[in-house]
Amino acid sequence: MARRQAAKPKRRAPRRRDVALRGRVWVDIEGRPALTEAGADLLEQIAACGSLSEAARRLRFAYRRAWMLVDAMNRLWPDPLVITATGGKRGGGTRVTETGQRVLSIYRDLQLQLEHFLDTSRAPFHRA
Repeated sequence: MARRQAAKPKRRAPRRRDVALRGRVWVDIEGRPALTEAGADLLEQIAACGSLSEAARRLRFAYRRAWMLVDAMNRLWPDPLVITATGGKRGGGTRVTETGQRVLSIYRDLQLQLEHFLDTSRAPFHRA
């Protein structure tokens, strides 16, 4: 009786893996985070709705976390990024200052530049 030879396993072509480079940007002032992704998101929401509590709700942040982020940013930057007014007849309000708008714009632009840089830098990893 003839023995059957075991079938050789087929060689698969190497799969091309989707490579993505990731990075995060934040601004430190005196070694402390002065603007992070969460802080930038909060500034955008405050600008959109004019209320710290509503901005916190939209981002699903605890109000305390939102208040502490604003307080930390205002303390670290030379000029405040956010101005708050306590409630009254017409209610309080929160607004992003010109400095805050400028800092936010620069931060978002830097994020886009970083994403572009990372996207264009991934080719060597496909060859590795």
